[in-house]
Amino acid sequence: MASFSGGFYFCFILVAGFVLFSFSSGNVSTAATDFDFGTLTLSSMKLLGDAHLSNGSVRLTRDLGVPYSGAGKVLYSKPIKFRRPGTQSPASFSTFFSFSVTNLNPSSIGGGLAFVISPDDEYVGDAGGFLGIMDAKGAQSGVVAVEFDTLMDVEFKDINGNHVGLDLNSMISTRVSDLDAIGVDLKSGDLVNSWVDYSGSTRMIKVYVSYSNLKPKDPVISATFDLNQYIVNDFMFVGFSGSTQGSTEIHSIEWWSFSSSFDESPSYSSVLPSGSPPPPPPTASLMNPTADTVNPPPPSVAPQPDNSNATSHEDKGSGKCHNQLCKNGPGAVVGVVTAGAFFLGFCALALIWLYNKKFKREKKSETLASDVIKMPKEFSYKELNIATKGFDSNRIIGHGAFGTVYKAILPATGDVVAVKRCSHSGQGKTEFLSELSIIGTLRHRNLVRLQGWCHEKGESLLVYDLMPNGSLDKALFESRMILPWPHRRKILLGVASALAYLHQECENQVIHRDIKTSNIMLDEGFNARLGDFGLARQIEHDKSPDATVAAGTMGYLAPEYLLTGRATDKTDVFSYGAVVLEVASGRRPIEKEVVGVGKGGANSNLVEWVWSLHREGRLMVAADPRLGNEFDEAEMRRVLLVGLACSHPDPMARPTMRCVVQMLVGEAEVPIVPRTKPTMSFSTSDLLMTLQDSVSDLNAMITISTSSSENSFTGGGGDLDLV
Repeated sequence: MASFSGGFYFCFILVAGFVLFSFSSGNVSTAATDFDFGTLTLSSMKLLGDAHLSNGSVRLTRDLGVPYSGAGKVLYSKPIKFRRPGTQSPASFSTFFSFSVTNLNPSSIGGGLAFVISPDDEYVGDAGGFLGIMDAKGAQSGVVAVEFDTLMDVEFKDINGNHVGLDLNSMISTRVSDLDAIGVDLKSGDLVNSWVDYSGSTRMIKVYVSYSNLKPKDPVISATFDLNQYIVNDFMFVGFSGSTQGSTEIHSIEWWSFSSSFDESPSYSSVLPSGSPPPPPPTASLMNPTADTVNPPPPSVAPQPDNSNATSHEDKGSGKCHNQLCKNGPGAVVGVVTAGAFFLGFCALALIWLYNKKFKREKKSETLASDVIKMPKEFSYKELNIATKGFDSNRIIGHGAFGTVYKAILPATGDVVAVKRCSHSGQGKTEFLSELSIIGTLRHRNLVRLQGWCHEKGESLLVYDLMPNGSLDKALFESRMILPWPHRRKILLGVASALAYLHQECENQVIHRDIKTSNIMLDEGFNARLGDFGLARQIEHDKSPDATVAAGTMGYLAPEYLLTGRATDKTDVFSYGAVVLEVASGRRPIEKEVVGVGKGGANSNLVEWVWSLHREGRLMVAADPRLGNEFDEAEMRRVLLVGLACSHPDPMARPTMRCVVQMLVGEAEVPIVPRTKPTMSFSTSDLLMTLQDSVSDLNAMITISTSSSENSFTGGGGDLDLV
């Protein structure tokens, strides 16, 4: 019995050792990393060189108005496992980021940026064409990068000054794609989105680039390479690098998310037939011939068994059986091993059950916290009170019907933001909840970004990015400088892109309901940012909206919306058409003219005026006379026709915003606009109000609209003037 017990414990230890060895050396590691800008803090990012924070984004280069050459990096502060120690198995990863390249001096171009995988978190390479990735001496091996280059460097065999390339231990890209082919201009100042996906099992990398938030179907780069051949450490750092080359380019990272994991499929070496040599490294055509290569792992140094000794030992033991377990034959050994395995399995299940029970609450709490962190930040009232100097009247930069906007400096970061203090009325609280619930979940380069909120001490506060160039209506009518035509075209295209996103690219369709120039903000590059979602509504796609009392601003409201109270994407299109005509003509939607009339003047509707000019064959008379001849006549005519097409009385005849974007960039023709403005007709069952109520409400709204002189909301809206 003693001998059997000894054999059992021997087998138990053997099985335990085998299981532990399997857990330690098998392919079970699923170490993963997952983060985004919503979860990152200052302590989780490392800024190097010229990199700095600015208004919620990371800028890789300095904001200088004079030509300058410099480089900067931002890295995730923690190293990420890219290779299982002692194996040939690289990690799979996916990253998404949004960036922009703006230029303070358009005549000064040169530089670029790159997503990088780097072996250390201290090194910053040379400026210029090296993009801060490496230097002229070729230092910093073990770097993988996806570059976005704005200057053609002959030294690095660049194809042009607008391309994306895959760099493997070299600034000479192994794969290059011309972004002109997909209509993306890195130097436009617009937000560019990119996705980089790498599969550790297939060794395939794919790079996607688009202006849209929707991932394109086709990648601009698709290549196969073994990441293991280029990373020099099991743990590497990820981030972005950028540089200027005698230019004033500003490279901003607006959003970044990253995730990595190890595939559960067999490792690189385990799928090879026994005795097969490892696959060859990439050929010289796919890599820089002078780049450092990664040597294969050395052969095992474990001692090999001595066959002669093993035979001798076997012979010595073959003639005699020393314990009862041996005497019972091989079946007993198998039974004991099986029993030991079951016992270990039972212990493992018990430990797993205890672990899950102990950490169930913690994990649930962490998941909830993660979801909350990705939402706009909750500020304290004390913090925003300090930021606005007690809501000092000297900090007021805008007014609305249901709120006041203040310029604020956050004490914790020094960031300059705009704080909207919603009124204490019921409508003010409704607007606060509407904005927080809708815009807080949206991300687009042409939407004002909501940074956070506060609901404390009876106050409802919203914190936005500050728009340094104010609102579009102020740029059109109050600025000393005439807004040039190229800026106007870019602004109209940006607003159209934002509305196409809201109408057709969001999970739920978003109807803004208050499109007007005072709700269109301008950033430092005069890019349009649509704001003020206090009247916005979310509905499921292909669902009919409910009828409500019409809200918005006269001159921008679609005729069917006034009569039926049903806001749709087509009512937004009409409002956008009014904005187009306002921007092209330099006239407000409703004005008082003192021409051949009494002292009070007469109401003049911009949309009706442009329709009348079109009927008379004098459409170009509508062009803003302040522009002189500094615009392309064909472009102006196209824009005016787009405005009329969007202002068509029949909502079904209006184009979608996606079609409008195509028209503005010349990818689609403007539909034929009839010379005479069509009339609209509705059945009485469509009407929300009686004719008398409609006329009464209309007159009241006109009175409010014409009496407002400081870009304030009218008829139930509210301005978000962030200047």
